[in-house]
Amino acid sequence: MVGLGGLYVAQSVIGSMIFAGLPAVMRQSGASLNEIAFTLLAVLPWSFKFLWAPAVERFRSPQDGVRRSRLTVAIVGAVSVSAVAAFALIGPGALAPLAAAMMLASFASATIDIACDGHAVETLAERDRSWGNAAQVGGAYLGSALGGGVFLVLIDHMGWRDAGLVMAGALVALALPFLLTPDGARPARADRPRPSLKRAFQRPDVRFGLMLVAVYVFGQKWAMTLIGPFLIDSGLSLTAIGTINGVGVTALGVLGALGGGYLVRRHGPFSIMTRTLGAQIAAMLALAAIAYFQVTSPYVLLPTVLASAVMFALGFVALYTELMGRASLDQAGVDFTLFQSADAIVSLIGWQLAATVGEALGYAACFVAAGVFGLAALALMPILSRNALVHTEARS
Repeated sequence: MVGLGGLYVAQSVIGSMIFAGLPAVMRQSGASLNEIAFTLLAVLPWSFKFLWAPAVERFRSPQDGVRRSRLTVAIVGAVSVSAVAAFALIGPGALAPLAAAMMLASFASATIDIACDGHAVETLAERDRSWGNAAQVGGAYLGSALGGGVFLVLIDHMGWRDAGLVMAGALVALALPFLLTPDGARPARADRPRPSLKRAFQRPDVRFGLMLVAVYVFGQKWAMTLIGPFLIDSGLSLTAIGTINGVGVTALGVLGALGGGYLVRRHGPFSIMTRTLGAQIAAMLALAAIAYFQVTSPYVLLPTVLASAVMFALGFVALYTELMGRASLDQAGVDFTLFQSADAIVSLIGWQLAATVGEALGYAACFVAAGVFGLAALALMPILSRNALVHTEARS
């Protein structure tokens, strides 16, 4: 669990540097929301990593049953660290080469995630999956504290290059627990079929999981990428935002992830997803009111952002616990990667639309739209819950 957690933190460091740290730096330098949205193209490897997931799974878990999870992470991890070092040396002013370094780092991180998730599904017993996803979501928040919080503070005090090189060193340290821990995965079936996307799409569990992701993620993530620029435009400094992300959001996010691990085991995934979606809608509408009335007090902004963070963490522990149970042990990395790619694709669509709406109509309209989409997702949750029960009974 510690090894998996370290990898999840490392992956989130890279993502947060790109999706939280860089947009705030660019906004402070005068970039438009559309220019900031351009950097989000680096999410494309996360959106389409399912295309090379079968090849990664065939290398990581070959037919002879000998796992290569650690070898896969070591090889691709070296590429990832090198890309982050290049990211640091290029600097935020050269957009084209910076985008290339970001894309390479994102590609390597997404590839590691295929191996990491496949290993997690194989290793964790069903009763422990909620805790595994708590480690995943909690690790994401800790990574966000580093990539979207500490990174910004270091930029303010050390400059872009040195701050980026510190992050590259942190990635190496975070990967060591996984690389040095014995493999605890179950032995693979010798007669299992060859991992493929075709086989994944043929499974009803996978098709249902993709539908669930599309509904829930669009309801949750619509305006998340604009919160950093919104706080900048509200007068907060990079250090202030970094402190909020690094201390408040992280502490409550990790608490929410751990609480999610317990609550999902007790109440079930759909109960938690429904409740947290309702709370997230309230947070988005509160942000809309704050933006409309131009409230800049940190005593108003801070509780709203923190409440959104803890609900986000709880909800995604529940979502990924449900999805992990629908991945086949014969090709865990492929099935779970499909779910995560769907998450990334829906997120990218939402972020691009949010940037367009935010640039044209302002933050208030964007946050209202987030609340409306959340309400639509909330209305569909009872139907999805009933369908989930039908799929589970059919599988049994």
